[in-house]
Amino acid sequence: MYELPEFNIKKREQPKKSFKGWFLIGVFLLGILGGSSASYIFYLKLKQEVVNAGVPIIHSEKIVEKEYIPQTTQEQKIINIVKENSSSVVSVVAYKDMPVYEQTYDQDLFFIIPRLEQKGTERQQVGAGTGFIVSGDGLILTNKHVVSDVDAEYVVVMNDNKEYNAKVLARDPVQDLAIMKIEGGNDFKPLQFGSVEDVQIGQTAIAIGNALGRFQNTVSVGVISGLGRTIVATGSDFSTERLEDIIQTDAAINKGNSGGPLINLKGEVIGINTAVSMEGQNIGFAISIDKAKRSLEQVKTLGKISYPYMGVRYIILDEEIAKARDVEIDYGALIVGDDDSAVVEDSPAQKAGIKEGDVILEMNGEKITKDNSLAKIISKYDPFDKVNLKILRDGQEIYLNLTLGEWEE
Repeated sequence: MYELPEFNIKKREQPKKSFKGWFLIGVFLLGILGGSSASYIFYLKLKQEVVNAGVPIIHSEKIVEKEYIPQTTQEQKIINIVKENSSSVVSVVAYKDMPVYEQTYDQDLFFIIPRLEQKGTERQQVGAGTGFIVSGDGLILTNKHVVSDVDAEYVVVMNDNKEYNAKVLARDPVQDLAIMKIEGGNDFKPLQFGSVEDVQIGQTAIAIGNALGRFQNTVSVGVISGLGRTIVATGSDFSTERLEDIIQTDAAINKGNSGGPLINLKGEVIGINTAVSMEGQNIGFAISIDKAKRSLEQVKTLGKISYPYMGVRYIILDEEIAKARDVEIDYGALIVGDDDSAVVEDSPAQKAGIKEGDVILEMNGEKITKDNSLAKIISKYDPFDKVNLKILRDGQEIYLNLTLGEWEE
C-alpha cells in the first residue's frame, strides 16, 4: 500500500476586518442592484413602445396584438376615406341566357362524326365592372362599356354582398358614362362630388373597384399624373372611342375597375376610372366628374342624356398635319371625311353651308386648337343653341351662323 507523504501546512493568520473593505463590498452590491433596476425599467419602456407600435409580443406562446396605429396623418386619412366610402362602391355584374351545347355523335356506315347540339340555355355571367352610388334613391354612375350589352340583365353587389337588380337608365352618347338605378331600395349612401378645377398634378388619388371582376372593393393609391389628356380607348370588341380632358393617375387600375371612383383626400369623387395603358405601367385614366355631373343632371330632369352636335368629320390642325395636308394655317378643324362623308347629310352643318375642305377657326370667338378642340367647345353649349363660326375657305375668311342639333343615345 502506498502512503501519502506528510505535508507541514502552516495556518495563515486571518487579516483583521476593516471598515474600508465593508464599504467596497457595499458599493459593489449597490452597483449590481442599480444596474438591474435600470435594465428592468428600460425593458418595460421598450416593451410599451413595441406594444404601441402594434407589434405582436410573444409570451409563452401567447400573442398580444394591438390595433394598427397609422404612422402618418395622410395614412390615417386614406384609411378613414376607404372605411367611409367603400359601402357606396358596388360591383356591376352582367348576366345573359347563353346557349348550352352538348357533344353528340352521328354514325354512318363507316364513320362516327362528332357534333355539338344545343340543349337549352343557361343564365351565365358575361361581364363585370364597378359603379358607385350617387343618390339616396339608388342612382349609380358607371362606364358605358360596363353596361354596353342591351340584352343583358344587370345585378349590383354591395360591399356586404347584398345583391340588387339594376336597370340602365341612360348611356352617354359622347362620354364613356352610363347611369343605372337600383330596383327595390331607396336608402343608400351617395358619394360626395369634388371638381377637376381643384385637382393638381401630384396630389394623392385613391381608386376603389372590382379588380379583375373577382376582387371586390380593391383599393389602390397613387397620385394624379396628368390632366387634360386626350386618348383613344379600344374596347374588348375592338371598337374605339376618343376621350378628351381625361385625368391620368398612377393608382393601379385593372380590368374590372372600370366605372369605379377616383377619390381625393377630402373623400370627394374627382373622376370615374375608365381605361388603362397596355404599353406602360401604372398609367390609368379617369373621366372628370365634372363631365359626369352634366349627364347625371340630365337624367334626373329629362330622363335622357343629349348633346349638341354639328354633323361634321374633322381633324385638328397643327404644324405637322397642316404641312402634310398642304393647308396654309396650322390651327383649326379641317373638315375632311377620308372614307366617309365629311359633312353629314341633313345635319346642322350642311344646313349652315359648311363644305369639305373648310377649316373652322373659331366658334363664337373661341379659337380651335389641339388643346381646345371643336368637340370640347361644342360641349359647352346646349342643343338648339345658335353659334357663329369663323371659317377659312379657299384662302378667304368667312362667317356662318349655325343652330346646333341634338344628339341622343
